Amino acid sequence: MTNSPILFSHILTGAPDPDGPADIVEALRDERLAWAHLDGTHPQAQRWIREELDYLDPQAVEALLDVDTRPRMSQIGEGLLVILRAINFNEGEDPEDMVSLRMYLDRQRILTISRKRVRAIEGMNAAIRDGKGPSDAGTFLVRLTEDIVGNIGVFQTELDERAEALEDQVYGGQADHMRRDVLDLRLQVIAARRYLAPQREALIRLTQAESPIIDEVTRREIEEEALKMTRISEDMDELRDQAQVLREELSSQLSDRVNRNTFVLSVVSTIFLPLGFLTGLFGVNLGGMPGLNSDSAFDYLVIVCVVIVAAQLMVMGLLRLYSKRRKR
Repeated sequence: MTNSPILFSHILTGAPDPDGPADIVEALRDERLAWAHLDGTHPQAQRWIREELDYLDPQAVEALLDVDTRPRMSQIGEGLLVILRAINFNEGEDPEDMVSLRMYLDRQRILTISRKRVRAIEGMNAAIRDGKGPSDAGTFLVRLTEDIVGNIGVFQTELDERAEALEDQVYGGQADHMRRDVLDLRLQVIAARRYLAPQREALIRLTQAESPIIDEVTRREIEEEALKMTRISEDMDELRDQAQVLREELSSQLSDRVNRNTFVLSVVSTIFLPLGFLTGLFGVNLGGMPGLNSDSAFDYLVIVCVVIVAAQLMVMGLLRLYSKRRKR
């Protein structure tokens, strides 16, 4: 099928798999339950869907071909249009940049389309080849949803573990070079959260659909996945807040470090300012300066400087002690 946008195709009712594009088109039209997965980036994808699946509702065709999508569920006659987002496992890409998976399902046909590789689809294809595939559209939808939600849950758990490790390091005083790590965590959580709430709503609406492919067992299983998505979404909200707290803590630690350094510089400047004035005054080469003809003049100047420093330190100590007593 190199000249066809079809990547995978199967007959799910126990019949042999289709021999080519024409056979799968025929299977999608008749009473056999057939599944075809299309490459949305293939140059012939739009033409194939519009010509070979012309019996589909125009709204379903438009949604299947749309480039920019968000998770949703729409009931079209006896069929279901479901758009979900799956973790991006493609090499060199970020997992939080979730891949869109578009599906149309009814009792006779299942059509899926994606613009990137989807691990859940590849897993379904492998299971069907091994004879362990679903026998009806409802089971197909449940197994695909379980795989997608499970991978999102694993991703959320990994982010949670990273956040806990960063928290230990930040509050343990090892936060010198962690600003980038905290920023990366925040960006990942923000990117993932944009799809989680709509996906949860899509699954909830799916449990409320009155469709022949949604029996009571299927409904209960999808409800379970919707609850998992709710938990994941709530955990992501908590992760977002946790990342914000870590960022504020890093900023606070940096501010404290700058304040301490500024305080040290202020103390040093306060001590050496009068000494610099005194040594500068006695360093001028003008007639009449005291001690020009005395061998002990330098010793006296050093003693005066030491006395000044000692007096300054004593005054600073008394001021600090007074300040502590006032705070009590």
